Amino acid sequence: MCLILFAWKSHPDYPLVVAANRDEFYERDTEKMDWWSEHPELLAGRDRADVLGSPGTWLGFTKSGRFAALTNVRAPSEKNPDARTRGELSLMYLTGEHKPDGFIQHNAKRFEQYNGFNMLMADLSNPSDAQMHWVSNRMMLGQSIRPRKTFPQNALDAGVYGLSNAMLDTPWPKVTHRVAAFAQTLAMDQGNLKHADQYLHLLSDNRVAVDQELPSTGVSKEWEKALSPAFVQTPMYGTRSSTVLRIRKDGAFEMVERRFDANGTIGHDVITGALTSASGSNLSV
Repeated sequence: MCLILFAWKSHPDYPLVVAANRDEFYERDTEKMDWWSEHPELLAGRDRADVLGSPGTWLGFTKSGRFAALTNVRAPSEKNPDARTRGELSLMYLTGEHKPDGFIQHNAKRFEQYNGFNMLMADLSNPSDAQMHWVSNRMMLGQSIRPRKTFPQNALDAGVYGLSNAMLDTPWPKVTHRVAAFAQTLAMDQGNLKHADQYLHLLSDNRVAVDQELPSTGVSKEWEKALSPAFVQTPMYGTRSSTVLRIRKDGAFEMVERRFDANGTIGHDVITGALTSASGSNLSV
């Protein structure tokens, strides 16, 4: 994932709304969002690349109310080609039993085995104790990114957030512009799980940032410009999928995924259901 916009406890009908773009090389082997046969509760895309570790997912959700999404931290000078695949972390959380804070405590020592990542985790299984956390194994020191040695709890307050390939809410142009558009779309959403196209439309923005707005992450200026839109498209690399997830306080959910290659849209799926823990409960936490 290279852009994740999300609203946590910020809509009267939805405890969680997510709109995200995954950017990747077009040739990377990937399976579309679907239920996993070996984990029947899990709805997620699947990475099929030849990697070190267990191939996992960039974004997933379970019927019990667990959500996870992952982005890399762009720091090419420190990239270790022998590091484990980051996608296994989100899969570990989604198929495990720990709450987000417990997952961080239990796995903190293993985070050094991975190149830089951001991970979002939410658990809506217990309406009275719903929580969402952000964790990264990198931190900003001035303008430099450095490995993080300790992992303080980063439970998220109610709000609207944006995450790309730096720290949470780092004001890259794609984050700043799209958080504003996302908040506006959210405000117009009447809570009936309709009009997902409005979220997909804001994710399709392909405007390139002006030079003075570009971050400096260690790649060339031309590549910084190519990566600056919310929707990235180059001959070999770009936005592979746009995903919208909305979970309603009565437990109903909708996951929408639109997929792309270098030539345009290649697929569109809508999956709906209800949380297994939501029968007769209210998730308006």
